[in-house]
Amino acid sequence: MKRVAAAKFKEQCLSILDHLDADGLVITKHGKPVARLLPAERASAELIGALQGRIHIKGDIQSTGVTWNAHG
Repeated sequence: MKRVAAAKFKEQCLSILDHLDADGLVITKHGKPVARLLPAERASAELIGALQGRIHIKGDIQSTGVTWNAHG
């Protein structure tokens, strides 16, 4: 996600809003994140598959990893 200093955001607010991409941006003060700006029209359908290639699943995601015996 892109970052922009608060002072620069203040100076160029309208231009930044006009060119805001789907990932949005983080606004920082003294190098530390203070806010995140996301486009309002971001459809939830865009989120499907958004993390593809960024996360990896290890093991069985449908199991707790605990063996259970119903017969005691």
